[in-house]
Amino acid sequence: MGFVRFVDETTAGDRGAGWELEVAEERLAVRELIRRRVFQEVAEYNARTPEVFQGLVRPQDAERVLNGYALRTPRRIDPEAQTELALRAFAGNGFLLLVGDRQVTDPDEEVELPLGTEVTFLKLVPLVGG
Repeated sequence: MGFVRFVDETTAGDRGAGWELEVAEERLAVRELIRRRVFQEVAEYNARTPEVFQGLVRPQDAERVLNGYALRTPRRIDPEAQTELALRAFAGNGFLLLVGDRQVTDPDEEVELPLGTEVTFLKLVPLVGG
């Protein structure tokens, strides 16, 4: 049993602390890697239902706030629907995905996950004044 480390970054240079997820497999498809990340963050949110959801993509009926997304009506988030939003964002270049130092673009590509692999979700931030 190994783990991967998920880290969020933005093109503006912001980098989150990151967190680890146990992964039994040595190889996973990119879409499965995204799904597991989303399912974990949704499970943690649903267990506590805090004011703000801090996840990869904005849930439906939520607005962007300083440190995440505020749901207009407090509710549990559906992990399947949230995964679909994340996969659509990935396909539409809403974020880039780097496994180690290599960018991956195909959701069906299988990637090697040696122990402690860092998976970076790079969110694209528009340049100001550009």
